[in-house]
Amino acid sequence: MLNYTSRLANRLSSLRHERGWSLDQLAKASGLSRASLSRLENAEVSPTADSLGKLCAAFGLPMSRLLMMVEDSFAAHVPFDAQPEWEDPETGFTRRSVSPPATQLAAEVIEAHLPPGKTVSYAQPPKPGQEHHLIVLDGELTLSVDGVDHRLTAGDCLRYQLYGASRFDTPAQRGARYILVLV
Repeated sequence: MLNYTSRLANRLSSLRHERGWSLDQLAKASGLSRASLSRLENAEVSPTADSLGKLCAAFGLPMSRLLMMVEDSFAAHVPFDAQPEWEDPETGFTRRSVSPPATQLAAEVIEAHLPPGKTVSYAQPPKPGQEHHLIVLDGELTLSVDGVDHRLTAGDCLRYQLYGASRFDTPAQRGARYILVLV
């Protein structure tokens, strides 16, 4: 059985081939180097949040949909230990798919943790106009949506449709744990 990184690598390669793209074409569409793409598709490295964000934008997929495609099946009941978790090797950012996306369902739920003093940014949304509901469970987070900063603390909710760049920042003294509902 393939590990998660290998399954993700296979899926990225499949998406590129389904579109009939060369590595050079995907490099141009994503802004990632041809060498980086080759290493990702060969499971030589684990993708970062930044690289996955750029690939998802190139493929026109929300990151959660891409990660769902790597999973083996859909189940109505998703026990905690069956919820796939992914960690960005550069920042320590983790995202757990609490309620994974499914063809029959409109929404999905992600629990995320961004360590203190870290930033995760996305130049463009994978699916422009997608509805987001972000609820901070613990800590402090500054979320920039289309160039507007929103400082959020525990219990705060930010509702928005994402059309442009986004950036998630935590202060040096405290990280943030939050739920993100995508519709």
